[in-house]
Amino acid sequence: MTKTAILVDGGFYRKRAAKLWGKKTPEERAEELNRYVFRHILEKRDGHVRRELYRIFYYDCPPVQSTVYHPLLKRNIDFGKEETYRWTLDFFDALKSKRKMALRMGKLSDVRPHFMLDPEKVKKLCAGSITVEDLTERDFRISFSQKGVDMRMGIDISSLAYDGIVSQIILVSGDSDFVPAAKAARRKGIDFILDPMGNSISSDLMEHIDGKESFTDRDPMRRADAAGGSAGHGAAPDREEMSA
Repeated sequence: MTKTAILVDGGFYRKRAAKLWGKKTPEERAEELNRYVFRHILEKRDGHVRRELYRIFYYDCPPVQSTVYHPLLKRNIDFGKEETYRWTLDFFDALKSKRKMALRMGKLSDVRPHFMLDPEKVKKLCAGSITVEDLTERDFRISFSQKGVDMRMGIDISSLAYDGIVSQIILVSGDSDFVPAAKAARRKGIDFILDPMGNSISSDLMEHIDGKESFTDRDPMRRADAAGGSAGHGAAPDREEMSA
């Protein structure tokens, strides 16, 4: 069997899953994530060889708890009292109860969170095609920086590869920051697969992985037969093999 570790970029997964399958409770999103990553194990083989899960590593950081001034609303917003704050903590707690799930938590940087205006709106404001009166609350998003998440992911990839713990790593992410760690793992003979959850990736990025897989044909919370096929049948997952 192929010993497989699955690494999940938490911020990417939550944003992408919400776009694909809508809003859910913390418990539902945690169960959805668990079912999604297990499709890599249950529905895929490497040739005739089955996969065996070593562990799921989930990387994220605590939610923003600061009070941040909103320039359009002209008032402070206490994110510690917002629904998103409690939802995120409950989601992390739900993940902790999943078997073989290891949370790798970073932290927020010391740079104070602030609201940013959508870049397209900035262009229109500068061009004079819209005015401040045309802006809405949805044109602003909270901006903050994480610390330690990428470092923890890189250390885990290196440890898994150099200690010979697994022979395959599957990374659920849409970022390219993992490339140096992926290159090091491949030099140690690790089969490195990227799951961008249906997003396209550049040819330059494809050069540094051994393949990509995505399972976005249905909501993981739906039964496979209700989605038009049994597990391993129906809509096929995206899979592209690359030469080493």
